[in-house]
Amino acid sequence: MASVNNSNSGSERKSTRDPSIDNRARFNLSPVPSIEDDEDNNLQNHTQTVNPNLDEEESGEEFDLIADTQGASTTAVTMCDNNNNDHNSQFDYKNDNEQVTNVTYVIRKHYENFETIDWLKDLMRNRIRHRNLRSQQQQSWKKRFTFWFDTWSGWICVLLVGVSAGLVAGFVDIGAKWLSHWRTGVCTSAFWLNREQCCWASRDVEYDDVHNEICKYWRTWSDIFGIDALSVSGWFFRYFMFILWSVIYATFIVVLVVGSAPYASGSGIPEIKTILSGFIMYGYLGKWTFLIKSIGMIFATSAGLIVGKEGPFVHISCCCGNLFSKLFPKFGNNEARKREILSAAAATGVSVAFGAPIGGILFSLEEISYYFPYKTLWRTFFCCMVGALVVRTINPYGNGHEIQFPVEYNVPWATFEVIPFIGLGALGGLWGTLFIKTNISWLKYKKTHTIGKYPKAEVIILTLVTAIVCYPNTYLRLTMPELIRRLVGQCHVEDHMDLCDYEREKPIGTATAKLYAAVAGPGLHRALWQLLWALIVQITLVIFTIGTKIPSGLIIPSISIGAIAGRLIGIITEQVAFQNQHLAILRHECGVSNEHCVTPGLYAVVGACAFLGGVSRMTVSLVVIMSEVTGGLSYIVPLMITALTAKWVGDAFGEGIYEEYVNLSGYPYLKNRESFPFTLKAGEAIRPNRSGQNLPLACIIQDGMTIAQIDSVIRNHPHSVYPVIISEDFPCIVGKLQRRDLLAVLKSRKMQQTLTQTKPLLNRKVSLVSMSNLLNKSGQPSSLGMRRASIALQASKTLQLHKLVDRAPIIVTDQTPVEAVVDMFRKLGCRQIFVTKNGRLQGILTRKDIIRLMHEATVSRKFEH
Repeated sequence: MASVNNSNSGSERKSTRDPSIDNRARFNLSPVPSIEDDEDNNLQNHTQTVNPNLDEEESGEEFDLIADTQGASTTAVTMCDNNNNDHNSQFDYKNDNEQVTNVTYVIRKHYENFETIDWLKDLMRNRIRHRNLRSQQQQSWKKRFTFWFDTWSGWICVLLVGVSAGLVAGFVDIGAKWLSHWRTGVCTSAFWLNREQCCWASRDVEYDDVHNEICKYWRTWSDIFGIDALSVSGWFFRYFMFILWSVIYATFIVVLVVGSAPYASGSGIPEIKTILSGFIMYGYLGKWTFLIKSIGMIFATSAGLIVGKEGPFVHISCCCGNLFSKLFPKFGNNEARKREILSAAAATGVSVAFGAPIGGILFSLEEISYYFPYKTLWRTFFCCMVGALVVRTINPYGNGHEIQFPVEYNVPWATFEVIPFIGLGALGGLWGTLFIKTNISWLKYKKTHTIGKYPKAEVIILTLVTAIVCYPNTYLRLTMPELIRRLVGQCHVEDHMDLCDYEREKPIGTATAKLYAAVAGPGLHRALWQLLWALIVQITLVIFTIGTKIPSGLIIPSISIGAIAGRLIGIITEQVAFQNQHLAILRHECGVSNEHCVTPGLYAVVGACAFLGGVSRMTVSLVVIMSEVTGGLSYIVPLMITALTAKWVGDAFGEGIYEEYVNLSGYPYLKNRESFPFTLKAGEAIRPNRSGQNLPLACIIQDGMTIAQIDSVIRNHPHSVYPVIISEDFPCIVGKLQRRDLLAVLKSRKMQQTLTQTKPLLNRKVSLVSMSNLLNKSGQPSSLGMRRASIALQASKTLQLHKLVDRAPIIVTDQTPVEAVVDMFRKLGCRQIFVTKNGRLQGILTRKDIIRLMHEATVSRKFEH
């Protein structure tokens, strides 16, 4: 930041004003008034509003010009008019020869796009607003109702979010399953039913090798077109229709996303983390994004791509939270309070996606939320409960449960199984590292090469390859939720699929009899090879699929890959334990009754936990989610062992996928888990320029700056805030001024100067104000006081801006440890902190500076190791 030239800091000349010369008009930052005066001004509301037609700036903000007709309203800019001596006007006199007009510039959009919010100021404004409503509730029944509605608006808002998120989840689950089955056939009795629902009414239902329903009502495409189902041509025709429908689904959604809603691509969790940390991304939680992503999740998963719809539910729920928060001024007009609703909405997204309300709360607390007060916890609990109740009422899974993958076994796990559980956790951590490194490298490659310029073609080609590779494998032909449900399930007596093919010597009498351990049959061997091929295909395709321009979640693909790996290891462990029961480690738990001491389905659950934990690095929330998703509350300890192992192994190689995506996108997200390892002082952390020298700051001097100098500072140094100091000789900080407030004053004054020069012959008291300034929002002429306020703005020579100055900046000394500064940014949500030395302003530390320091510390730590 550069210094400011203050050559014209002398006293103001008392001469006739030349309206064409603006350099003599000065900003006069008067001594600050009392705090009580500010609170009274904030609580009173005796102002009138118009919307001046100002020139558009890069900030894209709108301003309201508010004039005081009572002399006691909120005042930010005080202007003196030396040429108007009308004692009957509505303006107060400051001196005998000059007239004072009180004008306030109110920013409609409190923050610009891609800007961080000021948590402290937003929470303070909310407290003032609430105190104002409380003080007025005794005046009338209407104000009492307003107060109570404001008090309960948080609960009403989360209720609406929970209901809407549950409805969307049910709609998406039902639609995705129906369109996925449409690729293989049609229900002739009712085309809107999927294969499972179509066969409910049939009495002669049979099952194939992967437990798919076969009945007379469900007909494949070869049957519909009269081709023999058992012939080679029939198989290839079904193959062709499978590929055709997959490409149609993918083409439809990628064209819709790329052309209409680019923010609807991806899972959205990294962006939600950044938004909840206080970052502004206009449009990312908008209604158009909500609509396109809701539809996109159906078609993306139905196309057979290795993506999930459960991760994007977090984004969808946050869109619901953002849309409903606009109905309540308490949240819609306050970005800090809005993030409380968004935190509850993010938790509800997990709740409705998996039927895991408690896991959703912990997910929001551990992984997503940045600011999570105690009252938000109760609202989140209520919102998740409502969402899960709505999903259970809709029953999209068709199993009578609100969970996706219910397990129906409760077999105790053996102590020796801790070894394969730890091995699965290590594999999950290694898989997470492999996926993160390769996927991030692929995304960086696409940014700089031709393939990244054609996102539509990329998705279509990827869908074509996926359909061609997956159809020959009966397990890959299933949707990923169906595959996971079969992998985590326990074999029953009536099951004849390949995964349950054992050569049992003892006959099984009844359906309730226990299944004894046995040697794997030929069907199980065939299933092992198919699952191994499915594991390789999914690992390869997910690397190139995640990050494309379609809604693509990573949670379900990670669970699917982990479930396949876990089932394979479970079957191997089962066979080893059965054939080596004489070993000492197995004799106590497996050699007594010859009963199942190893449950392969449990290994699928543990593997899913391991691989998802290796990618996301979640621990507590992951264990709770997996317990709720499967209903296997008896397996908390194996899940904990696996999740911790996966996290330890993964952390040894880098950060989780969400943090890496945040770094890849360059979002200003300050991690709240890492410690700052350097013994650095705040004065040493001030960022120098490229030459290594600390240039003087671009400051606003308290007295004696001209408007031309202010305009020069704003144009040459486009910072969001400028420190206000007493003088260059004594740079003691007085406060700070927002760039948008200074732009509001300059734009209004420049507009009036332009009108003055273009219409010199008209009466000044009328002609200096354009028609846009004379009209209010309804199109009617504004009050006379508003016209005179605008006239006085153009005519004044001295502009007093003391109430535009934020007189409570966060200040630290140059000897403050950077660890303390980092904690202030995290816990207070500061946008910038001013550093002083012996009372003199030395520099400014911003959130981006702290992020840079944290990144440099991480890189240095890696080089040290």
